[in-house]
Amino acid sequence: MEPEVVPEVVVVGSANVDLVLPVQRIPRPGETVLAGAMTRGPGGKGANQAVASARAGARTAMVVALGDDEGGALLRSALEGVDLSLATTSEAPTGTAIITVEESGENSIVVAPGANGELTLSAEAVAAIGQAKIVLSQLEIPFATVQAAAAASAYFILNAAPAAELSDELLAEVDLLVVNETEAEAIAGPDRSALLKKVPAAVVTLGGAGAVILTRDADEIAVPGVPVEVFDTTAAGDTFCGVLAATLTVASANDSITGSDLTNAVRRANVAASLSVQAAGAIPSVPHGDAIDARYAEVYL
Repeated sequence: MEPEVVPEVVVVGSANVDLVLPVQRIPRPGETVLAGAMTRGPGGKGANQAVASARAGARTAMVVALGDDEGGALLRSALEGVDLSLATTSEAPTGTAIITVEESGENSIVVAPGANGELTLSAEAVAAIGQAKIVLSQLEIPFATVQAAAAASAYFILNAAPAAELSDELLAEVDLLVVNETEAEAIAGPDRSALLKKVPAAVVTLGGAGAVILTRDADEIAVPGVPVEVFDTTAAGDTFCGVLAATLTVASANDSITGSDLTNAVRRANVAASLSVQAAGAIPSVPHGDAIDARYAEVYL
């Protein structure tokens, strides 16, 4: 089924049921720790990013595979504001993520892909991707699907997470790469500027320290983080990516994204991520556009 309205952002990605375990500290190899009360909720990098994009104000559709199970039903109901006409139902179970969150707010995640590993692009999905202003994907789905989405898109953002070695063929299709420091090193080694040998632009996120923008035609731009008290970092990076994509749709309406456009989008994404870490969970922690813009005005205007 095709979307009724042409989406501005299409997210091609994963959706998981998150099992969250609060712990005093994340266990070391071979160590067992006791957890507090487990919570269960919607998440997955793609789902988080799609909700973040929609809440930030962009018409957003998602290409996703969900199981024909209770987890799939949970995610469909949780993806508020996201067009799911391109979602497919898989015989595999809905993906599951087990997340330990320590008292500092840092987390560790293990994902069982389930239906995410079965995701492919239908003809309708390829058509929607081709019409979207921005296409955003991650690496919790098959590489072949990411590659096909990249090839069909006008402007492709790759959040290369989880960290993985990427082919030159895929990187050649990327317009903007978003990675954290670990992921950047996995792709280009210790010198992050080497990313520009592979992609025309990159944003390297630095957690609470903010982000760095790299482009081939300008000097590195540092965007400081927004200081807050951290409660739970789950989905902070996904919130950043979704809001970044949504904000760039305004720039792409002019058929070009400038350095100042990218800087503004990273600032807004930084603000959104800072709001998300002050709340628990993945999708439940993603802020809405009015909260993002109010905080943006306080920080930058």
